[in-house]
Amino acid sequence: MDRITHTSEKLLFRSFFTSRKLASLTAALIFLTTAGAGVGYAALVKDVTLTVEGEATELRGFHSTVGDVLASEGIEVGQHDFVQPAIDAKVKDGQDVIVRYGRQLHVDVDGVQTSYWTTAQTLDAAIRDLGLRLEGAELSASRSQPLGRSGLSLDVIMPKNVTLTADGETTDITTTTLTVGQLLEDKGVTVGPKDILSPAADTAIAAGLDVVIKRVTTEQKTATHAIAFTTSEKKTDSLYKGETKTETKGVEGSKDITTEYTYTDGELTKEEIVSENVTKEPTTRVVLVGTKSRPAPKPAAQSTRSSSSSGSSTPARSAGNTSGAGLNLANEAMWDRIAMCESTQRWNINTGNGYYGGLQFDRATWLSVGGDDFAPRADLATRAQQITVANRLYAQRGLQPWGCRHAA
Repeated sequence: MDRITHTSEKLLFRSFFTSRKLASLTAALIFLTTAGAGVGYAALVKDVTLTVEGEATELRGFHSTVGDVLASEGIEVGQHDFVQPAIDAKVKDGQDVIVRYGRQLHVDVDGVQTSYWTTAQTLDAAIRDLGLRLEGAELSASRSQPLGRSGLSLDVIMPKNVTLTADGETTDITTTTLTVGQLLEDKGVTVGPKDILSPAADTAIAAGLDVVIKRVTTEQKTATHAIAFTTSEKKTDSLYKGETKTETKGVEGSKDITTEYTYTDGELTKEEIVSENVTKEPTTRVVLVGTKSRPAPKPAAQSTRSSSSSGSSTPARSAGNTSGAGLNLANEAMWDRIAMCESTQRWNINTGNGYYGGLQFDRATWLSVGGDDFAPRADLATRAQQITVANRLYAQRGLQPWGCRHAA
């Protein structure tokens, strides 16, 4: 629509200037014919200074109006061009006529587009004439760039205030960069491959944006850990039922475990095992479990009384054979009940608390009644052997040494 209008205007101006020029020439000829050549020429000829886009030209001719002057030079003007005086103004001798052509300036400010018309011949002059407030902005063209009649498209990035938090510091920044990544590059801030950047590097910069970098570091540590041994049982008829014996001692193994620790801004946020390497395999403990039936126990000896020199007597405790030779399973059911209370009948228990075996002998007591006839500690002796030693202690002190004597 603008092109058609502009063309129409040109045709109208051309017709107007041609008609006026012919009319002026006709009038001049008539006058010269009727009044004499000398007087008519002096009255009609005028000196005019025509300045187009800053370039001045001196003209002399039969000009009645500004339009006649423009027509004489073939100058066509449109609605956005500037002409001073107006086209239909009368021309005086010595007249100055000024013409400036209009240019269209397309301005894109942070994605918002606006078009302007201006007669300024440089971008800087156009910005001033149009009153555009672009202080601190980044322009896609130099302010000194000339504006041709074809106009110019200008991209403008206005400065924006953002905050950057990294390495324990928060900084206020005014920037004209387009993305978070460009902002960091502009400020010389690097982001490591494990660091956390929020928002992402391709995020567009907006006023008030908070950019946060969390520094992530990792380290690996290797430590040696024990591998517990397992226990297997093997039945044998070389032991009585209820008796056990260690055939192979269990030995712990070892392994190297490498753990990766992750720190975010100096604080531990994650730990993960990244590798395990067995350096020593554990040795399985093998326990022999008796399957042989026991012979019928001998009857326990009857309690007797012995007189003291004062005539008093104390009851004797029945312990069966307490000689130290062979096994004495007297009171077997009682010892099983006490063992259930003391150790849940775990005859080989050794918790490291100083008490051993199913009846929880300390080592000194075990040795004091001849326990080393069978083993250096109670947990290393069989059930039958522990009951035999218990009967020896029972013959001396009764049930007083056992905390679970109430279970008897």
